Amino acid sequence: METKTADGAYRVLARKYRPQNFGDLVGQEPMVRTLTNAFHTGRIAQAWMLTGVRGVGKTTTARILARALNYKTDAIDQPTIDLSIPGEHCQAIMEGRHVDVIEMDAASHTGIDDIREIIEQVRYRPVSARYKVYIIDEVHMLSNQAFNGLLKTLEEPPPHVKFIFATTEIRKVPITVLSRCQRFDLRRIDSGLLAGHLRNIAGQEGIDIDDVSLAMIARAGEGSARDSLSILDQAIAHGGGRVEAETVRAMLGLADRARIIDLFEMLMRGDVAAALKEFRAQYDVGADPAVVLTDLAEFNHLVTRLRFTPEVADDMSLSEDERVRGRDFAEKLSIRVLSRTWQMLLKGIGEVETASRPIQAAEMLLIRLAHAADLPTLDEALKALESGAVSAPRPSADAPRPNGGAVMSGSRPADAVASSSMGVTGGNGSTAMRLVQPEQQARPAPEPRPQPEPAAEAATPAVPLSGLADIVALADKHRDMQLKIMIKNCVRLVAIAPGRLEIGLTEDAPKTLPSDIAQKLLAWTGVRWMVSVSREAGGQTIAEVEAARRDMLVTDARADPDVAAILAQFPGARITDVRIATSEAQEDAGVDLDAELPDVSLTPDDDD
Repeated sequence: METKTADGAYRVLARKYRPQNFGDLVGQEPMVRTLTNAFHTGRIAQAWMLTGVRGVGKTTTARILARALNYKTDAIDQPTIDLSIPGEHCQAIMEGRHVDVIEMDAASHTGIDDIREIIEQVRYRPVSARYKVYIIDEVHMLSNQAFNGLLKTLEEPPPHVKFIFATTEIRKVPITVLSRCQRFDLRRIDSGLLAGHLRNIAGQEGIDIDDVSLAMIARAGEGSARDSLSILDQAIAHGGGRVEAETVRAMLGLADRARIIDLFEMLMRGDVAAALKEFRAQYDVGADPAVVLTDLAEFNHLVTRLRFTPEVADDMSLSEDERVRGRDFAEKLSIRVLSRTWQMLLKGIGEVETASRPIQAAEMLLIRLAHAADLPTLDEALKALESGAVSAPRPSADAPRPNGGAVMSGSRPADAVASSSMGVTGGNGSTAMRLVQPEQQARPAPEPRPQPEPAAEAATPAVPLSGLADIVALADKHRDMQLKIMIKNCVRLVAIAPGRLEIGLTEDAPKTLPSDIAQKLLAWTGVRWMVSVSREAGGQTIAEVEAARRDMLVTDARADPDVAAILAQFPGARITDVRIATSEAQEDAGVDLDAELPDVSLTPDDDD
């Protein structure tokens, strides 16, 4: 196969070794089997939908399928899957220049006008081939109008027309389009198959490459043949025609896989100093902090898989260190440790990628991992508290742990965990170990001192509260207007006692209002109040009481003869407010206190 094109330009490996028939497709056996049976039985669909991640061969498969539909030689003149002998139209189709195989990029032709052009052209028969084939790449980029305009033609196309769609975002394709197509999900290529495919291509190119380099390139390709070939092309250029593990590692910014495993072991035995030293050494030779942590997470995942599916070790993309030491870790580390390490790494990788100082963020994550390697879970801590057992002495956190720490302690059976003396601290569910030294175990336990009872039960509130009005007055005194308004409008009193408040809430009350009231009362009275929501409806809110009282005053004022005379004298006037004057104000104004006349505010109607 020629390396250069007709004009002398270099042709990259991804184009040079593009599959030419179904036999060349790597890792897509289910799709090939389905199409083979369909062609043999004559059950050829009118439209296909190819979906998968970038680089798995969607466009290439579409061209091969178009070639199979229009296959013609001197001996064969019918659709077939056997494309071993190039046909009359094969080369033009595979190069994307056949007049009857129309390729369209939906990313740049998204509108209804482009689809209308296709609809107009499907009426005409192909020029030279058997079928007129429309290949629409990235079909999810079409607009809604374009999809709707294509539906009728897609459901009942002329017998000489076939449609092949390709997309990386299958969820963005309307279900009305999917229901009219046969769907094929092109899978990510397995790392082992990808490594074998790369080795075959390197052999054809005469490139000397070792298995470790192949494994790194296949892993970096993430199941994409095109990405893997592009990385291989880059590695060949980087190494001057010879691909070695060190050059690939430096090119990709990766750490040595064996050193990643060493770092993982240091973390699992809690050796913080050694882990930080090894991580800094990897950073100094060019390893990216986020990549190192990602490699740690991948190895942690590999160990977890090996614990349940040991046959994973047969993957040819794994190094010998990963196989042997991975099995060893899988036998000795518990699922509790592995799952917690995975969660911490997964969260920490995101923190490192967004941190202004990634190296420092990564080192802090490693310290957390080392200290949490053999801590019990919350359930185990609670069980140990219930059992009341004490533990054997444990070295300090800063010193390296003997015998390999968590790695050498096996699966850490439940009786070993239950023999720890632990205390649960913090309000957020965190756990902490309380270590008991041998000399402490020998001492007699001191007499327990009487503990003071909770303040909420023993103490009487310094500020006596008899109702919601007192709480509103407290909120007003402390200038908390928001809570004051919430209590007046949303709270119904059910029962109140020293340290205990039972309330009902209106439908529009915030869910956090009871806890907010309890916190404020604790701060204002120095006593812990238990605020609970009752199933009973309770009385009226303060706002409802004030509104009812205001309505009653307005009604009484309207019945007053003087007010009635004023209203009659000024048609359209209305009562807006009624205030009862205080005794001092009445005396100053020279009003007879026995009269008890209200102070009425009248407002003329805007309409009059």
